[in-house]
Amino acid sequence: MPEIKKALITGITGSGGSYLAEYIINNHPEAEVHGISRWHSTTSNKNLESIANKVKVHECDLNDFSSVQRVLKEVNPDTIFHLAAHANVRSSWETPLSVMQNNILGTANLLEVIHINGLDPIFQMCSTSEVYGQVDPKNIPIKEECPISVNNPYAVSKLAQEQLGLVYYKRNDRSLKIITTRMFSYINPRRKDVFATSFAMQVARIEQGLQKILLHGNLDSTRTMIDVRDVTESYWLATTKGKPGEIYNIGGEQTITVGEFLDVLKKYAKCEIPSQINPKLLRPVDVTLQIPDTSKFRNETGWKQKYSFDDSVQYLLDYCREEVQK
Repeated sequence: MPEIKKALITGITGSGGSYLAEYIINNHPEAEVHGISRWHSTTSNKNLESIANKVKVHECDLNDFSSVQRVLKEVNPDTIFHLAAHANVRSSWETPLSVMQNNILGTANLLEVIHINGLDPIFQMCSTSEVYGQVDPKNIPIKEECPISVNNPYAVSKLAQEQLGLVYYKRNDRSLKIITTRMFSYINPRRKDVFATSFAMQVARIEQGLQKILLHGNLDSTRTMIDVRDVTESYWLATTKGKPGEIYNIGGEQTITVGEFLDVLKKYAKCEIPSQINPKLLRPVDVTLQIPDTSKFRNETGWKQKYSFDDSVQYLLDYCREEVQK
């Protein structure tokens, strides 16, 4: 693969996008970093504070074809990391049409603009392990060939993104260089709507006397966990060493239930943390077993995790405690 000289990150002001931008700036300063962010995005540029003068953020709604056309022609990136998405599984049941329209149409606009303008970037389709759904235990650990069984609107939208990417990759008139990654659970301090960060934020609030009881949903789901800083490096390697047309599982080695993760946070807490279930946090359909086989990705890219599970938990708690103190 050619060297990345100009990268465009969709959803750059979001949690994953901002960490990816920081990784590129700090580890690959030769690459120019651009990003797309909606003017009405619920996230602010706060996530980019540490690198604000080193990235160029373009106002663009991926559902607006004309603004996508304007930005891509202006930037003409050699690499696109497509992270922008409505990505909350539970809320996708509450606003399913909005989630699917945003995620599917936005991706279609991106790919079509690339095609009709003759652009030629490496395009990383950042997908999710949610597309596997509830996997038969005989298929654990999950390989890329595992049968697909989506069971929530968010997963439907991500599978549609993947299929759109494959369609544009297979075009006979001009194949786009699409590389798809399926990310499993990871620890992301800036994303407060996932269980790990939600738990840690509540622990920090209880430590400060701002909350009495930690509320949680289903604690029985089994996951593997990985640090967001390892995630960002994996995205870079997928794009620089992965093969167009391929799908790669990316995930951690630490297997743990959601309940066990909560117990770890309680162990690190500075005070007793009482907890109880909140029925409103339960999903209509849950995915309870997700353990990946990442050998394909590791073998092709040489990727290895750098951060231990304990490092990640401490990193998460430090961030949440600092946020609560503010």
